[in-house]
Amino acid sequence: MSKHGPILAVIGDAHRALIAGVRAASSDSIVEADWAHALQAFDRTPPAAVIASLPAEGSPAFETLAMRLATVEPYVPLIVLNVADPLPANAIPFSSTGNNADRLVARLRAALRVRAVHATMLRRQGDQPSASRLFSDSDPLQDATILLIGRGASYPTLSVAFGTRLGVVGALSIEAAAKHLNARDIDGIVIGDGFTTRVLDAFLTVLSEDPRFRNLPIIAPSGPERNCDLPNLEMIDGEPMQIVTTALPLIRQRAFEQRINRTLRSIDAGGLLDPRTGLLTPAAFDRDFKTAVDQAQTRRSDISVARFSFAESHPRDQYDAARILSRLIRRMDFATMYDDGSMTAVFIDAGIRSANAIAKRLASVMKYTMHSARRGSHIDPHVHVETLAANDTAASLLMRLANTPKRAAS
Repeated sequence: MSKHGPILAVIGDAHRALIAGVRAASSDSIVEADWAHALQAFDRTPPAAVIASLPAEGSPAFETLAMRLATVEPYVPLIVLNVADPLPANAIPFSSTGNNADRLVARLRAALRVRAVHATMLRRQGDQPSASRLFSDSDPLQDATILLIGRGASYPTLSVAFGTRLGVVGALSIEAAAKHLNARDIDGIVIGDGFTTRVLDAFLTVLSEDPRFRNLPIIAPSGPERNCDLPNLEMIDGEPMQIVTTALPLIRQRAFEQRINRTLRSIDAGGLLDPRTGLLTPAAFDRDFKTAVDQAQTRRSDISVARFSFAESHPRDQYDAARILSRLIRRMDFATMYDDGSMTAVFIDAGIRSANAIAKRLASVMKYTMHSARRGSHIDPHVHVETLAANDTAASLLMRLANTPKRAAS
């Protein structure tokens, strides 16, 4: 493990072997303390991460430490060992089975990577003071979407339990889950019952071998100890709310990292990208669109526009759709989202037939991968496509697009 800074370990005798394993695998110094002296140790040597085990009777010092860590920048991960009760929002659970120091080291390494990315963002914001407004300080769970996989009795209950807190995309098979993972950004995977151990092991192995998914929070049914390289894998059986309680801190950390990455991309683009959507800001879109239309008229090339709108949608649905569009749109194309939740995409060198095919494909992905606040229902995007005419300007083309009769994507 590369050097990040001191690790504060507030643990009891039962977990000393775990901490010894972390010390052996890390170049960071380990500072040990008991709960009576934890806050003093924190003040004396500000840590890069905290590993804690709670006494059976609880500890007021833990709540105080968690609250102080929540305000520290850059992000300081708090990993808590073998917790039965709900944790503070910024505490990451870790369920150990025996002296499994390798899993704890992997969990710590993944969390420290989030800290490093956050430090990078803060530094880049310092170089560009106006960039500080790009980063939202709201709960990252507002942006989060999980993939729920299952076909057993727990599936509908888990869908409702998670759906009250964040976005849920459902899959009844591993094959359907793979399609969702390739089509959109996911902040965590929750696997319910209905799969054999062999199928589950094969799926986890595939995830561990793909760097896109290796660090995802994954909640799976309990089973034999798995040696997959999945640092944020938690195996748990229990009531749906217990599973939700275990999963949410890990999902929140992932959503926080994704928010940081979008903000960094926005900073790289000089603030022209909206960090919540990954699309151009409306002002940047208008400038690019006018230039694209002028160039198309000069070169006598094709350019088409498509408008995606939703009859009924929650703001979370709208941002979800925008991030899907941002991920799938061709590199030469660009798009924006407006305050009403509608999106306009520009397809370069695409006539009406090609543009219709592209828009239909994008709308189909949105329809079948977006979550809905109404459980079990799809959100049908309305799609409007227009192409540049000989006498068009950027303004006239957008006006014609706005007046096109609505039709739902098929």
